[in-house]
Amino acid sequence: KKNILRSLTQRNLKIIVLPANSSFKEIIDYKPKGIFLSNGPGDPYATGKYAVPIIQQIINSGLPVFGICLGHQLLSLAFGAKTKKMHQGHRGANHPVKNLKTQKVEITCQNHGFEVLSNSLPKEVIETHISLFDNTNEGIRHNKLPIFSVQYHPESSPAPHDSRYLFDQFYLNIKNYAKTNWYKK
Repeated sequence: KKNILRSLTQRNLKIIVLPANSSFKEIIDYKPKGIFLSNGPGDPYATGKYAVPIIQQIINSGLPVFGICLGHQLLSLAFGAKTKKMHQGHRGANHPVKNLKTQKVEITCQNHGFEVLSNSLPKEVIETHISLFDNTNEGIRHNKLPIFSVQYHPESSPAPHDSRYLFDQFYLNIKNYAKTNWYKK
């Protein structure tokens, strides 16, 4: 989606778009300072057959990661969580999502038919957001690594730009992590 790219470039991030089936080596050869896992159609388990092993290598690299929608589901699978098909899914705008840290409600845009099962998250992964429609998982973050994701679309604009702070957080994670020059070690 162009607005994802726009949201990243507005924070002075240089973007390289790669196909979903890129190898870890192909990705790392670009010497990225962060990885964004985008949305996409389909069953996260089916996509995960080829993507999860690559995402696990990305996690192990320590790079900052930000995922949305399918990217959120795949990141959760890479951590060992489970997903399931929802009865109806979440579609459209004006979905209230609660940020569990700030206790604020964000009005979001959503388009997904699968959910991450909160009770399957490993202990090092913290649930950060929940749907106020059905209490399903809407976000996670790793408790030590600069990795987080959300189920909804923060680049969309169904209301005031409630969720744009997530792109700012990703930028800060990249800025802080880039100081280590990990790829020169």
